[in-house]
Amino acid sequence: MTTLFISDLHLSQERPEKLELFFQFLKEPALDTEALYILGDLFEALVGDDDDTPPNPGIFKALSELTSTGTPIFVMPGNRDFLMGSEFESKTGATLLPDPYIIDLYGKKTLLMHGDLLCTKDVDYLKFRTMVRDPEWQQQFLKKSLPERLAMAQQMRAASKEAMQNKIPVIMDAEQETVEKYLREHHVSNMIHGHTHRPAIHDFELDGITARRIVLGDWYQNENVLVCKENNQRLISLHDLL
Repeated sequence: MTTLFISDLHLSQERPEKLELFFQFLKEPALDTEALYILGDLFEALVGDDDDTPPNPGIFKALSELTSTGTPIFVMPGNRDFLMGSEFESKTGATLLPDPYIIDLYGKKTLLMHGDLLCTKDVDYLKFRTMVRDPEWQQQFLKKSLPERLAMAQQMRAASKEAMQNKIPVIMDAEQETVEKYLREHHVSNMIHGHTHRPAIHDFELDGITARRIVLGDWYQNENVLVCKENNQRLISLHDLL
């Protein structure tokens, strides 16, 4: 059997070709796999489970069609779609995961994360993350009308883009010390995450054993998929699966 991992698709109406790739991916490579894990930022932006602006309804429907075949989908909210909740699960049949989360991947305990918590040099972003992940903040935000929320999200994205232009790339990458801290805290030696848009497989020594950190690619350009089998893990282009 095969388990697939993807993240940072950032699906939106502005990139229709990526939407079609995603729909094709769900109908072909993802069908009959042991499980599909989406580790954050499936959407370019999602301002609540009731956000029915295009292309969201089509994405919900496509996910539901796959789960109805018996293929389980597990979704971890990212920094663009952290407002997913129980209604999202009902619409799609997918299961939401907390961040971080441990799974048994063919006999290996593996820590799954979106990845933003690993970027500890990005202090301003982590302060923002703490604010928007606060249940009270979310409750107040979700009380606003959908148009109000969409306008606020657009303003936050614009501010985020401006802030990123003034940051050196290393600030927005995962910190090795933080990676090791999370591995030790959770008593694992394997990690899979996204967020940084730097796809790679990193093997390193941790407390005398070989540890592995797999970074998933984004779908702005790479369209990477992590294909895991019992004795093999490969980061490959989606086009090689279709």
